[in-house]
Amino acid sequence: MRVLPALALTLSLAACAGGGEQASTNTTPGGEATPGAAKEATASSPGKLDLGGNVSLTGAGASFPAPLYQTWFQGLNQKYPNLQVNYQSVGSGAGVEQFTKGTVDFGASDVGMKDEEIAKVPADKGVILLPMTAGSIVLAYNLADVPELKLPRAVYTDILLGKIKSWDDAAIAKANPGAKLPKQPITVVYRSDGSGTTGVFTKHLSAISPEWKTKIGDGKTVNWATGVGAKGNEGVTAQVAQTSGSIGYVEYGYAKQNNLKFASLENKSGTFVVPDEKSASKTLEAVTLPADLRAFITDPEGADSYPIVTYTWILAYKKYPDAAKAKAVEAMIEYGLTEGQKKSVELGYVPLPANVIQKVAAAADAISPDYKIAVGDGAGGASAAK
Repeated sequence: MRVLPALALTLSLAACAGGGEQASTNTTPGGEATPGAAKEATASSPGKLDLGGNVSLTGAGASFPAPLYQTWFQGLNQKYPNLQVNYQSVGSGAGVEQFTKGTVDFGASDVGMKDEEIAKVPADKGVILLPMTAGSIVLAYNLADVPELKLPRAVYTDILLGKIKSWDDAAIAKANPGAKLPKQPITVVYRSDGSGTTGVFTKHLSAISPEWKTKIGDGKTVNWATGVGAKGNEGVTAQVAQTSGSIGYVEYGYAKQNNLKFASLENKSGTFVVPDEKSASKTLEAVTLPADLRAFITDPEGADSYPIVTYTWILAYKKYPDAAKAKAVEAMIEYGLTEGQKKSVELGYVPLPANVIQKVAAAADAISPDYKIAVGDGAGGASAAK
């Protein structure tokens, strides 16, 4: 089993990919392009993105999309060897904080920034929130003799509240007749860091359980009633994988890539739904993104909808003082919306619907006057990935 490391994942892509020499004109001694050096270019000229030299972008935030972003940024660097993206998987909370302070070129969060967070960003920079992919949050578990598990809404909430303490509890057994449920303590694994995944998960729990809403509530960090903490989706994945009797919430792709078992959850219609790309897509179909591109899916409608699905956002500035970086950010977004969407399904993510791709492209296109994002009809998204 390949378990993702619990330490912060640093996605650093060599700017020398492709084997060719890099242009060195109009650059600083550190190799970055000087402000205003960029000239007009589009993605229709692979390998010829004119940034006036080498450009390096730094980003930090959500661990939820990190494996997908790693793939994107590697592909982007292969396409444009003079553009390097360094991304640190530090959690949504830390990502929003670094973005707000201006210590990174972009952030990433599984929860759209709140108005009070946006207000902390300097007015001369501004904020654009760009949903780039989507995915399910699953309850992964470690029980050797239980290949399948159904968890009713009240049951998984009570497990997380610490009210159901053993795997052979009558409430679990009732939903899983014939299952070899052991008389074994349940170990809940939760995120120890500020996490957008936690924010989405606890918003869902608050929506379906008045007791949870009153006692625990929602947020990037909460005071858990029971369990042990681990850092990042990577850390929770590793902890569940090595702890018999454990259950924890992680992004679907982490569970899939590491061969963890995960439960079918009861949705609002009373149907037990297996988390996968199809059931997550059903959830997104019922959601309309508002003008600010922030949407919270707390308890979706639809008999086939998986109950815990979220978009995940890249946080960009409306204005960058460096024209080359502004163009590079748009090129990065364009790649994610086009070629990048085709990588989503194989890594356990949900491609964006075509209409969402168009909305995101239109919003991001305001970042640089020297670059025009081209996504066609949005066919790089959900329709192309099926």
